[in-house]
Amino acid sequence: MILLALGCNLGPREATLQRARAALQEAGIEVLAASSLHETPALMPEGAPADWDLPFLNQVLQVRTDLAPGPLLACVKAIEARLGRRPASRWAPREIDIDILAHGSAPLDQPDLVLPHPQMHLRRFVLAPLCEIAPQWRHPLRGRTAAELLAQLPP
Repeated sequence: MILLALGCNLGPREATLQRARAALQEAGIEVLAASSLHETPALMPEGAPADWDLPFLNQVLQVRTDLAPGPLLACVKAIEARLGRRPASRWAPREIDIDILAHGSAPLDQPDLVLPHPQMHLRRFVLAPLCEIAPQWRHPLRGRTAAELLAQLPP
């Protein structure tokens, strides 16, 4: 199963997520399932500027593609750039963010891509939408389903 997380907190957020889904389809990445949109607070590092505190819209997609993880990463980064994402610090607000959460059941650990996404099991804004479309998806390293991982998080 190939899972992508989409998020944005700048500009017309819902329209941007629609454009991201359309761009994925145009690139030959078939969207098989899409969660509803979830509005969540921004993760704010200590000392972050107050203007970074903009809520995100998040969504998880199950997709089908013949692209291997590396080419898929290049494709989603190109889509991010086309949709206006600019280089910024890790926690800065963003026009669009497309993360690969998982690509099949085999883990991957490369300098530019770690799968499954190394923080996904800690993020309600990933697990809640994931549970809408694939609650029985099993984390290949943690051995727990998406629903079990979500249930372990604090409220």
